[in-house]
Amino acid sequence: MAGHMYNGRETELLIPASSLEVLKIAVIFGADAVYIGGEAFGLRAKAKNFSIEDMKEGVKFAHERNVKVYVTANILAHNYDLEGARAYFEELKEVGPDALIISDPGMFTIAKEVLPDIDIHISTQANNTNYMTYNFWWNQGAKRVVSARELSLEEIKEIREHIPDEMEIETFMHGAMCISYSGRCLLSSFLAGRDANRGACTHPCRWKYAVVEENRPGQFMPVYENERGTYIFNSKDLCMIEHIPEMVSSGIDSFKIEGRMKTALYVATVARTYRLAIDDFIEDPEKYKARIPFYKSEISKCTYRQYTTGFFFGKPDENTQIYDSNTYIREYTYLGIVGDVNEQGLYHIEQRNKFSVGETIEVMKPDGQNIEVTVKRIVDENGKDMESCPHPKQNLYIDLGIQLDKYDILRRQEEETEVNS
Repeated sequence: MAGHMYNGRETELLIPASSLEVLKIAVIFGADAVYIGGEAFGLRAKAKNFSIEDMKEGVKFAHERNVKVYVTANILAHNYDLEGARAYFEELKEVGPDALIISDPGMFTIAKEVLPDIDIHISTQANNTNYMTYNFWWNQGAKRVVSARELSLEEIKEIREHIPDEMEIETFMHGAMCISYSGRCLLSSFLAGRDANRGACTHPCRWKYAVVEENRPGQFMPVYENERGTYIFNSKDLCMIEHIPEMVSSGIDSFKIEGRMKTALYVATVARTYRLAIDDFIEDPEKYKARIPFYKSEISKCTYRQYTTGFFFGKPDENTQIYDSNTYIREYTYLGIVGDVNEQGLYHIEQRNKFSVGETIEVMKPDGQNIEVTVKRIVDENGKDMESCPHPKQNLYIDLGIQLDKYDILRRQEEETEVNS
């Protein structure tokens, strides 16, 4: 599934994975590369993360399908982190990832010593905002630098013109953004004692705030936007699905999706939609243009938050960044992933949410198809027929009346709800 070429550059679609299961889904649903965190030194302490065994299995699974795996070790280290980092990089020798994602020069130095043959990518955490910084890291031996999220596409083009041709630029194109866009947030440390730069971000930017005037202590003046309160620091989610042509022609090599905390359903939906959009554009820009409404409706199936184009077209403007002030959310429930087929022709599934015989559900296929099916039969592990499956993570065998493929995803569409955004 190697990235396609455009104007002589690869177009890599880079997808996050929170667990081995999600890594497999990312690979099957269109990733050219996936990035994962180990149990140490990644910036997502709460993501499920990978044991060394899972990493090995994940790398094997991806490499068999021509997909790369990058491991994040992007904390800003303190003295007491360094020895552990060295030991961890030793363990990664066994794993053989394609690159490490690093932001701290100390961590970079250790990685270079311990893993001289593995590429290093410089994380967005390192605030890479100009071409001199790119060249600095290139001269240190980095292969790729992730652009800071506060750069415009014009600035990214200018960086491309001033760096070696073989050097790679990676840029976020979808997902949550923190208020300190390159991720150097002090709020979490200050308010919760949890250091966002060492992986423990508590998202205080998404808590509720009120305003206090100093001469009236104790009087909290709420800042209302709607009945759910306001989130004064809150960033909208980045979404560039309508701007693939501009992204691809800016000299970016790798298009990165945020979301190492997300479910398999989210990852499948986003990976598949961007995969189709990039491939359609490279095949025929007109085909891409005609299918924008389809990509947008697909992307909206997995999120509530409003979308923005971030800083890509200059400083964000409050109004022009919003696609639509009332969003209709087509809520989808994640039911599970299709596994192997048994002798009776029933498909194994580890259930994630309850569904019942006779219900209409949807099969999501990696090629972009969504197929409505009726649940014909549910059988438990002992071969006993069941009307429904009430217990989460239950191992079941199902018949949906059609042939399924391993790693197809099952979801159910709920009622449409209107969200005033």
